[in-house]
Amino acid sequence: MSDQTYATPVPQSSPPQRDYSAFDADLTGQAFNFQLFARLLRWLRPYRLTVAFSLLFILLAAGLAVMLPVVTGLVVIDNILRPESVSGEEPDFGMTELTYLISDVSGYTPLIAACILYLAMVTAQAGIMYLHRITLASSVLKALRDLRVDLFSTLEDKPSSFYDRVAVGRVMTRVTNDIESLNELLTGFGMLVGEFVPFFVALFLMGAISPSLTLIVLFAIPIAAVATYFFRMAMRDIFRLIRNSVSALNQYLQENLIGIQVVQLSGREGMNEEHYGRLNHDNRRFEFQAINYETLYHSFNESLASIAIGAIIWFGGGQVVQDEITLGAMILFIQLITMMIMPIVGLGEQFNVLYRAMASGERIFQAIDWDERLKEPEHPVELPPRLRGEIELRNVHFGYNKGEPVLKDVSFNIRPGEKLAIVGPTGSGKSTIIRLLARFYDFDDDMIFLDGIDLNQIRSRDLRRRIGVVLQDFHIFSGTVRDNIMLNNPDISPQQAEQAARTVNADGFIRQLADGYDTHLAERGQNLSQGQRQLLAFARVLAADPEILVLDEATASIDTATELVIQDALHKLTEGRSSIIIAHRLQTIQECDRILVLHHGVVREFGTHEELIKKQGIYYTLHELQFQDGAIAAELAGADTEEADSPVEQQADDDDDGTPPSMREPDSF
Repeated sequence: MSDQTYATPVPQSSPPQRDYSAFDADLTGQAFNFQLFARLLRWLRPYRLTVAFSLLFILLAAGLAVMLPVVTGLVVIDNILRPESVSGEEPDFGMTELTYLISDVSGYTPLIAACILYLAMVTAQAGIMYLHRITLASSVLKALRDLRVDLFSTLEDKPSSFYDRVAVGRVMTRVTNDIESLNELLTGFGMLVGEFVPFFVALFLMGAISPSLTLIVLFAIPIAAVATYFFRMAMRDIFRLIRNSVSALNQYLQENLIGIQVVQLSGREGMNEEHYGRLNHDNRRFEFQAINYETLYHSFNESLASIAIGAIIWFGGGQVVQDEITLGAMILFIQLITMMIMPIVGLGEQFNVLYRAMASGERIFQAIDWDERLKEPEHPVELPPRLRGEIELRNVHFGYNKGEPVLKDVSFNIRPGEKLAIVGPTGSGKSTIIRLLARFYDFDDDMIFLDGIDLNQIRSRDLRRRIGVVLQDFHIFSGTVRDNIMLNNPDISPQQAEQAARTVNADGFIRQLADGYDTHLAERGQNLSQGQRQLLAFARVLAADPEILVLDEATASIDTATELVIQDALHKLTEGRSSIIIAHRLQTIQECDRILVLHHGVVREFGTHEELIKKQGIYYTLHELQFQDGAIAAELAGADTEEADSPVEQQADDDDDGTPPSMREPDSF
């Protein structure tokens, strides 16, 4: 192919333009969203029987909580200690008859019988509350486990274009902090139900005993409700600020830990600590504001309850003296005041949790509903058991952003079993070709073909099983060496994994590890050298036995001795497979069948090593620069025959760090 320049405008294939800022923006800020809450309950549906038992237990426990002051006030004081004051109109729910029945059966005095009844009710309430909390926690945790798995699966299915533009730290916040907020919501909601049952029972009791004293208590309820309303309004903005500050902390922490080596090499520890300290200071300030409001709110409600009790003692004491109510009834009133005030206070506290949870729920469902996925064919082509490995690109025009093309009318073909080297400066589109071939991005039909089949007619998961990709930064998963080769692929046996390792010369260093193939690897494989990780990557690809092989800077940053081992492994790995090799070392490039030179997304040269050298174009210049630098380095080193990296080679390190080339500043040759 001759020199090719981009002249005729071609319609650009690029991912749909989306407003990714909406993913990080503040949401509605609603105190309660019935639709969202109902949707959340769908994850509780499989555990509805356990939830029903939990609600039954809390109703029983709440009923017993009301009966306890009835026993002390109406039974013990009015019927046992001061029987002359009983009018017979106070509803005791049969507690007096039950007390005397226990006395008759046991032979104890009525007072001891009342103590036995009270102790039995306290024990029963504690046991039932335990069952309520266990069943509620079990169902909630199972539902949130399922929700977390569904959220994780959704995030796993998001295409690369999503993670190109959305901060990973903010995504992690949805899986961790936001799920935990929903746990607080559901458990707190169940407890709130249990607090409002005594509220209505206590209201009925108080109204039956003394309507006038009940009005005094009811006067305190709207005051508490108004205080709760203003407290809720004040806390809404604070909790939004807290949520955003936590997301910022997580995002900054994740960015720094991933790039910790760069941070340390550049001496940015102090600067980063200072910036993180500012973020942490903002979070502490917002949290402290929330604590101040909560403390003020609790103090107000406690004072309100004390004032209500004082009013009951003042007015109720006069009614006791005038024999309008009994002493036990007044004491019962005092005990029931807490049951009247606490649900209102609990509702105010629950509003705090509700704000956190509603915001978290919106963020979670926003991530689940984010409609961004690869376009899959409606009627996919079923691939044969073995592909020939013929690849063809026809006038591929693609950009990550609209109006910013990365590949411009790129056309070339790879014959079955052929090795093609792609060279070019950073931002020229080398890694973009790999991303399109692996279907990480959507592109127009009739652009890329595999064995004559349009890639858009093949399911992405079926296609990726046939393509093995080895990147310069080989990713190590948590687990053993064998796990990292097999990747839980049921089609790969442990014996096949070990055979693949032997074939690519990785078996030797693996068996020298502490536990051989059962050695647990450190995070990101830090207990392995760069060359060992590359050999492990080759073993992983060979075990999967793909028909197409892609090597993206797989031999970079490796010493000469290790490179000899890797080169031998490469020969075995590429044998019988169509291969695309992105590299800058001449030895690797020269062993390829043909070479493709990209420059600013345009195919500038295409042919064999000899053909391109004779042409004396871009590739010839690159070759000469590397040859000269290699000769100078060898001369300076004495007998060192290793080829030194030229400035052009250093400049040409490709964009394999996950950042789209279009988002980088292009370098010149």
